[in-house]
Amino acid sequence: MTRNRRPEPMSDTDHWLECYARNQRDIRYRPAYTLAAGMLVLGLVAMLSALPVPDALYAISPLLNWGSVFLMASLVYYFIISVPLAIGMLPVIAAIMAFQLWLGTTDNWQRPFAALMTLAGVAGLCLSHYGRGGLRAVSRDIQLVMIAPLWALASLYRRLGIPL
Repeated sequence: MTRNRRPEPMSDTDHWLECYARNQRDIRYRPAYTLAAGMLVLGLVAMLSALPVPDALYAISPLLNWGSVFLMASLVYYFIISVPLAIGMLPVIAAIMAFQLWLGTTDNWQRPFAALMTLAGVAGLCLSHYGRGGLRAVSRDIQLVMIAPLWALASLYRRLGIPL
C-alpha cells in the first residue's frame, strides 16, 4: 500500500520560475521575445533613471537615481529568493547599470531612448505572443520582466548542475 505524500512546498524561486515557464509556453516567436524582453528591461530602467531625483538622494551619491535604486532593490530580491542566482545576476545588473550611467551622460538622449526601448519592447512582446495569449500574456510578461534573466540563468545552472 502506498501512502499519498504531500508534495513539498515550492520555494519562492521555484514559484517565480514556474510562473515564468508557464508564460513561456505561449510564445510564438522566441527570438523576438528574447530581444523584446531585454529591450523592455533597458527601457524601463532608463525611464526610471530619467526621472527627477530628490536632493537627499543626490546628496548621498550622484550615481543614485530611481533606475539604480530599482536595480539595487531587484538585486536584494534576487538574494532573498536565491543566493546562487543573485550572484550570477551581479554581472548583468552591473552591465545594465554601466549602460544607464553612460546613457545619462549623453545630451538629451536618455528620455527618447527610454521611450523608444520601452515601446519597442512592448511591441516585441505583442509580436512574440501574436495569436497566442494576446494582451493578457503581454501584461504577465511585463509583470515578470525582472524574472526573465533569472529564468535564463536558472536554465543554465540546471544544465551545468549548479544548485539553485
